[in-house]
Amino acid sequence: MAEGFGKSINMVNKHMRRLILYLILFKAFPLYAQDSTTITRWDLQQCLDYAKQNNITLNSLRLSARSAEQDQLLSRSAVLPNLSASLSPTLTHVKSTGNGDFTPSFNTSASSSVTLYNGGYLKNDIKQKDLLAKVAGLDLLASENDITLQITQAYLNILLAKENIVYVRDVVATSEAQLKQEQHFFDAGSVARKDLVQIQAQLANDRYTLVTAQNTHRQNILTLKQLLQLPTDTAFEVVEPDTLMAAALLSPLRDVQQYALANRPEVKSSELSVQSAQLELQKVRAGYLPTLTAGAGIGTSFGANTYYSYVKQLDNNFYQQIGVTLSVPIFSRRANRVNEEKSKLEVGQAQLTLQNTRTVLSQEIEQAYINVENAQSQYDAAVEQLRYTQESYRIANEQLKIGAANTVEVLQQKNLYVQALQSYIQAKYSSALYIRIYDFYRGIPVKL
Repeated sequence: MAEGFGKSINMVNKHMRRLILYLILFKAFPLYAQDSTTITRWDLQQCLDYAKQNNITLNSLRLSARSAEQDQLLSRSAVLPNLSASLSPTLTHVKSTGNGDFTPSFNTSASSSVTLYNGGYLKNDIKQKDLLAKVAGLDLLASENDITLQITQAYLNILLAKENIVYVRDVVATSEAQLKQEQHFFDAGSVARKDLVQIQAQLANDRYTLVTAQNTHRQNILTLKQLLQLPTDTAFEVVEPDTLMAAALLSPLRDVQQYALANRPEVKSSELSVQSAQLELQKVRAGYLPTLTAGAGIGTSFGANTYYSYVKQLDNNFYQQIGVTLSVPIFSRRANRVNEEKSKLEVGQAQLTLQNTRTVLSQEIEQAYINVENAQSQYDAAVEQLRYTQESYRIANEQLKIGAANTVEVLQQKNLYVQALQSYIQAKYSSALYIRIYDFYRGIPVKL
């Protein structure tokens, strides 16, 4: 008995030392900055709206989309004629004149050209740039969807941690009441010191669990702040919803998959990428065909060392020209052939990417469906388990008060109750998360 008592004392001392260390750390690194005067409180929709406006990845994709729009404008302008003008003043020194002076002269001209035929290259380039602009917009939407799910998960993790803290505090309060009662029994000589030490050890363990839960909450807050890319010194907290739906009727898996395959931006982006690769192939094949270009130009010149006046020189030297140029590829050292084969490979690669995108999306939806079913089953079981363990723990506490149960039996019932409580909280928020992920695949916005 003395050996067992000594082990109990050592266990209590170990828990107390660990608890004191965690309390010191928690005091040194509080949940919120001490110099913060206000706390930012956002609900889920505010978090999503802020992220969509300020997330660096999303803003980078927006810049890429704007760049694609500029490429689109440039390709459409390529079918228009160009126009350029030039003015060339020169100074000429001729030694034979004997006067040693420089003679000035001026040449001025303007020219324009337009492509009449190039094997459909410009037409296909316009179509391709239009597709790439759409792809950039779809990639932005796909990234917004990813950010939405990440923020939703982080938000629910915070709510889970907060609820867990509330329940663990209740457990600590119950342990403190038990210790007070056990101390009273010990002082009266009704129980052995071993029973008192066991209650003290349990209280130390419960307080340790509370500190761990508070640190988990703090870490989850940090995770969400990082996703939102809020400044480090921002005191941030989430708004708790009045109710949280943890059960729902599921839509048929096949219906959700068909909807997602027809509407999700990542699938549409991959489909347009295939079309873009096919247009690139058509552009490359234009290299086998002749190019016809029309051009026109006008110009004139005058010099100082002549007998004619300035106006007369401009009139005498004024010229106009117009013509067409036909360029026929004869031998390109296999450049056209190699470019065509590489473009065919790009088309095949784009088709494989599309197939993989559809397969991965279907698998993700199926996994989400399984996750919802499992989570809801676990939630139903956890609710029932919690109800029975809570009642058993309550009865054990009542029996302890009248001496009908010993400390070991009460602690066993308490451990079962705490485990059931944690399982219930975890199942509740897992079910809530998976329901929203599954609904998101079928086009329903995320809401709590």
